[in-house]
Amino acid sequence: MSPDRYLRTFDILKLLAERGTPLRLTEIKQALDLPVSSLHNMLQTMVTAEVVILDDDLRYAVGPRAVSLALRTVQSLDVRTLARRPLQELAREIGDDVYLGVRIGQRVLYADRVLGTQRVSLDIRLGQPLMLHATATGKLLAAHDPQLSAKALAGKLPKSTPHTITNPQQLQKEYDHILAQGFAKSDQESYEGVVGYAVPIRGGTQKVEAAVHVSVLAGRATKAHERALLAAARTCAAQIEKLLGNEVSVAAFER
Repeated sequence: MSPDRYLRTFDILKLLAERGTPLRLTEIKQALDLPVSSLHNMLQTMVTAEVVILDDDLRYAVGPRAVSLALRTVQSLDVRTLARRPLQELAREIGDDVYLGVRIGQRVLYADRVLGTQRVSLDIRLGQPLMLHATATGKLLAAHDPQLSAKALAGKLPKSTPHTITNPQQLQKEYDHILAQGFAKSDQESYEGVVGYAVPIRGGTQKVEAAVHVSVLAGRATKAHERALLAAARTCAAQIEKLLGNEVSVAAFER
């Protein structure tokens, strides 16, 4: 395979990962301006290698081997190792599923997960790109990053449930609201019957680098549980920041 062909393979993977939804051959061609014959041959090779998958609707998506490689990269990050114990303590305290959300380049994904006693039956793969307009972690990190928010507002906003925000103006208001209240909430916007919450983890420069995410069954998402959950999640985030060498009080999250 020529060097140019290798580079185009990475371009295809990057496109599929950033879009977050499966794409048809014609859509990939239009986005990358590649000849159909060459593109088709490359995609066939990538499907054979399980780097890309082809679904029943003849659309291409990131495959299991690429996801596995991304996850191994994520697992090497210090934040995942340091955050593990606080995440476990949070899951034990509140009983809900807890995730560590991180940003890698222009993608947001879950790097770790701790299941609670009230498990949410969702097939969420670690390392899979998250929607920036529908998930709590995606919205939180996009709200705090102009590049991510611009990407979300300029792109398609697919509707996952009847509650998903699909209007760019409404999404911008949501980002502004997240910045004002200090946390993000996805009220059945990504999955029916599931409410997600995300609070920020700040780096040494006070920039939001990651998130503590909690998934709650909609029937448990009462105002009282929400208050208790957010307080515990903020404490968890502060503990992770301290382990990362960033001394930030819980009150900082309430700005």
